[in-house]
Amino acid sequence: QVHLVESGGGSVQAGGSLRLSCLFSGYSFSGYCMGWFRQAPGSRRKGVAVIDSDGNVNYDDSVKGRFIVSRDNARNTLYLKMNTLEPNDTDTYYCAAGGRVMTSGIWWCKDDYWGQGTQVTVSS
Repeated sequence: QVHLVESGGGSVQAGGSLRLSCLFSGYSFSGYCMGWFRQAPGSRRKGVAVIDSDGNVNYDDSVKGRFIVSRDNARNTLYLKMNTLEPNDTDTYYCAAGGRVMTSGIWWCKDDYWGQGTQVTVSS
C-alpha cells in the first residue's frame, strides 16, 4: 500500500548541512503523519522529526533549532533539512509514515511504514 524511498544522505564535515528527501507512493500521502527516525547498529530507534497531515511539526530535543522537517503534498515528498551537523548526528535515517498519536500529552507520528534508509556520516 505504501512505498517510501529515501535519498540525500552522505558524508560531511561537522557544521555542514544535508537535505534528506523521501518519496512516497500509495494512498494517500497528504493524510499521513510523516516522520524521520534514526537507528545505528546496537542502538534503539529514535524519533528525529515529524510533521502531521495539517503541517504541525515536532522535533526531538537534540535537533531543535538545527533541523527543519517539511512536506510538499503536491510532490508526495517529505524533507529533512539538517543544518549545523554534529558527529553525534551520524546514523542511518529512515522515513516513515503512520498515524498521529498522543501519549502522555505529547503527540508524534507512528512508524507503520518504513523506507530503506539513507546513511548520514558527520566527521569532526
